[in-house]
Amino acid sequence: MKLMEEKILREGEVLSDDILKVGSFLNQNIDTEFLGQMAEEIAHLFEGKNVTKILTIEASGIAIAAAAGMSMGVPVLFAKKHRTSNVDGTVYSAMVHSFTHGEDYNVMVSRDYLHADDRVLLVDDFLASGNALRGLMSLGEQAGAELMGVAVAVEKCFTGAGDAFRAQGIQVEALAAIESMSKDGIVFRA
Repeated sequence: MKLMEEKILREGEVLSDDILKVGSFLNQNIDTEFLGQMAEEIAHLFEGKNVTKILTIEASGIAIAAAAGMSMGVPVLFAKKHRTSNVDGTVYSAMVHSFTHGEDYNVMVSRDYLHADDRVLLVDDFLASGNALRGLMSLGEQAGAELMGVAVAVEKCFTGAGDAFRAQGIQVEALAAIESMSKDGIVFRA
């Protein structure tokens, strides 16, 4: 998505060779008009896949997933990172290491919301090491749901995680795919 690359160049900030700050438009201060354009692109990329549910992880993936869900006309389910009093013991769970926070989380979704007849699209803001997506895939597998693909706003190609998923036959679509980045600039995948 050329628009995402342009937005990153205009408003993103490279903090290090592996950290890109996009809080000004994507995951803290959300540009809702741009979010709608992202959602339409995701819907287009997975047109014909008969997705029945979008699955994401809290918190930064929720806005993108919700917008994509509206564009695709499907519900959105997000995995919680912390058990709350309104989540009973009947959950699917997986351990996920957060690249951004450097912490491990036991993410979970209620068995009431994820089923074997679901055709699931995973949506998140970033694909870096792939840990969050592997955790979401595990939740889907536990439910017996069918994985239809992965959509992310930004893929850090230099980690190799996206290509590893593709090698497994998983459709992975990134609205911007970064080959390398430094304070000197960003190189996008052609």
